[in-house]
Amino acid sequence: MAKRGRPRKNAKPEEKENPHGTVVLEQLEEGAPITANWSAGSVEGTYSQVFSDSCDKSNISVASVQEQTKDIAKETKYSRNSLGLLQSVDYKFNEDGSVNWRAMVDSKHLFPNKSWFEARNKPTPRSVDGLQDNQLLIKLAGIKELAKLRGYSSVRYNVIKCEKDHVAIKCEISWVPNFENPSQESDYLPASTQFEDVANATTENTSSFATKFLETIAANRAFVRCVRNFLNVHIVGDDEIDKSNGLPQHPEADEVEPLKKLTPNGVLESLASSKLKCNSFNDFKDKLRELWTLELYRNDDAKNWQEYDSVPAKEARLLINIIKNQD
Repeated sequence: MAKRGRPRKNAKPEEKENPHGTVVLEQLEEGAPITANWSAGSVEGTYSQVFSDSCDKSNISVASVQEQTKDIAKETKYSRNSLGLLQSVDYKFNEDGSVNWRAMVDSKHLFPNKSWFEARNKPTPRSVDGLQDNQLLIKLAGIKELAKLRGYSSVRYNVIKCEKDHVAIKCEISWVPNFENPSQESDYLPASTQFEDVANATTENTSSFATKFLETIAANRAFVRCVRNFLNVHIVGDDEIDKSNGLPQHPEADEVEPLKKLTPNGVLESLASSKLKCNSFNDFKDKLRELWTLELYRNDDAKNWQEYDSVPAKEARLLINIIKNQD
């Protein structure tokens, strides 16, 4: 029978095999480093970390974290504060506390409205200093910059009408909420973060190359009006101006007119104007009557001709030869 003895003091626990190696923790004095030695085969290492009284968790507060976050946000160009305004921008305000978006337009995007001064027989100023809003125009770049300052999430276009000589487009902008236009209605401020406006472009209110890009002109005009009217900026956009000078523009005329002058009817009209001094087709018909009297040209159907294009090509060639041979 085996003897039962007393357990030995400070007996070591039974060591179990550790596939990751063995770890030995050394008892240290208070304030000294805690060292862990480990070994796994031929690899050994030591990890030391000192815990001191200087690392006091009570020094870290929510307020300090928020303050640091605000400092970082101020350094970010497009970060917005709780009012929905950019941190890095110095805004101008109206007396009622709303943003004065007109004052936020950089003067480099403004220039005098030449047509306003010409209509009043006044010289066009070289500077925008001292001019009223109705005497100014704003560039498209200025409108885009203003929209970025206000902040928007999307811009949508809806084609209302698209024809050869008339295009109408609606622009809808979804603005980011701010203190002026919250996302939800309150007792004081209605929810109004979406705004839309309509503009058109026709061959009657455009000129030059613009008559060939009516869709683009109409879209730009709709965007400009949507931004201006939402932000209460009363300077007309340069893209909105009718630059046709009251004359109808036909982009195909530049291509058709030269070809028309090469036809017998076109040559006849040109000769009648330059050599016979005919200012109209009625003047030319008077010349035809003179040719009838002189027995140089007679055609009973001439009384039914209403314009140069109604003259048959064969008859037009005969008349061309007669006019050329006249003294």
